[in-house]
Amino acid sequence: MPDIVQSPWQTAALLVARLVFAAVFLMAVTFKFMGMGATAGFIAAAGFPFPLFLAWCAAILEVALVLCFLSGAFFTQAALVAAAYVLFLAFAFHGPSHWAGNQAEFGFFIDHFSFMAGLLFAAVHGPGRTLALNLGWPGKA
Repeated sequence: MPDIVQSPWQTAALLVARLVFAAVFLMAVTFKFMGMGATAGFIAAAGFPFPLFLAWCAAILEVALVLCFLSGAFFTQAALVAAAYVLFLAFAFHGPSHWAGNQAEFGFFIDHFSFMAGLLFAAVHGPGRTLALNLGWPGKA
């Protein structure tokens, strides 16, 4: 597969996108670590069992995603996992059952889809060649 030369603006755009993805998940995990009990309460209110365990699982996943987005390692896999996670969050915490009580929830629900679309686009195009470990599936930079 021939090397594709990236222009400086493409390299910058990829790095900014990776930083944005990392920042979103870093903010999410920071809030979890600052109030793991509150996160567990939110999970319990949504009807899930073992809320504290699930809160810690979410925090660990989010830390892993931050590391992958920052380093470029396992980037495609991380972007796909993140897209599935964001889709799950949309339905579990902002889905149709929440819209009647608060119409803003519909906006939160839709926002997850635009973020998921960006993650899917990133999964297809990879982390770029600059500041990226490029670990992951063979043949995918």
